[in-house]
Amino acid sequence: MGIYLSTPKTEKFSEDGENGRLRYGLASMQGWRATMEDAHAAYPDLDASTSFFGVYDGHGGKVVAKFCAKYFHQQVLKNEAYSAGDIGTSIHKTFFRMDEMMRGQRGWRELAVLGDKINKLSGMIEGLIWSPRSGEGNDQVDDWAFEEGPHSDFSGPTSGSTACVAAIRNNQLLVANAGDSRCVISRKGQAYNLSRDHKPDLEVERERILNAGGFIHAGRINGSLNLARAVGDMEFKQNKFLPAEKQIVTANPDINTVELCDDDDFIVLACDGIWDCMSSQQLVDFVHKQLNTESKLSLVCERVLDRCLAPSTAGGEGCDNMTMILVQFNKPIHSATTAAAEEQSSSSNQADTEPKPVDTESSS
Repeated sequence: MGIYLSTPKTEKFSEDGENGRLRYGLASMQGWRATMEDAHAAYPDLDASTSFFGVYDGHGGKVVAKFCAKYFHQQVLKNEAYSAGDIGTSIHKTFFRMDEMMRGQRGWRELAVLGDKINKLSGMIEGLIWSPRSGEGNDQVDDWAFEEGPHSDFSGPTSGSTACVAAIRNNQLLVANAGDSRCVISRKGQAYNLSRDHKPDLEVERERILNAGGFIHAGRINGSLNLARAVGDMEFKQNKFLPAEKQIVTANPDINTVELCDDDDFIVLACDGIWDCMSSQQLVDFVHKQLNTESKLSLVCERVLDRCLAPSTAGGEGCDNMTMILVQFNKPIHSATTAAAEEQSSSSNQADTEPKPVDTESSS
């Protein structure tokens, strides 16, 4: 549930951007919650041919969401698979890399700074005292060096965050998700879920939770956590006999790849504060209606947030932090020659033109 304010904080952080391939707008709002635990990332030019967007919905605190917003896209770029052109493997490994990086002295220090638990001065002092040992370091590909210090055995944060990210390279859209944030694509006005909400009661999640020694009570893992996959939440990842993907809670993402075409209107990435109030199709319909009269995408996002904000905290829905990213594709996506070739083969392969929808229990 969380602690609610007497009046909601409706001030919004908004942003717009674009390049030759797409344009985006985003908005986030604290709402009725006592703290803002959402974070996001929007990099239309992650490299010359790739755009990256991410929504991170924190729980138990803001630090893991902020950590992902700061480091996730950087680690995607640094992974050797990315250099080899395999963005899917790079993103998949980065989910687990976030958990690795938040452990130990270095992880503790980074989280402490992001969580404002130590002021800037003490953070600087700590960095000086517990800095990595000096050396050439030329043989180290990763600059996240081990640090010795009083928190060297820190197993990672007990708080956590969802991570729903989308990477767009040329005509390929890749969506990866852990948690109950969601990505939806509008194709000819029809909503298709490109991620699954990872709730504990889903059969595949329940099986893993029970096999790892956990239990589910009232839809919550061990009676506390109401989602089955997340970055962080290290208290649920302590079984030393199981790999990371088989822990009670895992950061292991579902990954969905879609070939974009001229029928694709936009994608939306949003946290459950939005999806608790609107189904995927309702949101797509609302966005289409707004785009008839509004060209600034961040304003469209702001209107969605206002639409979802509850008038009071009596019902629960519409009382969460809210974050939404709207990405609109510049058309035509395909070159003329590519489009002609696809048109020629479309009649014999029509089923492949639809994105792979992902069922979610909380959408219609």
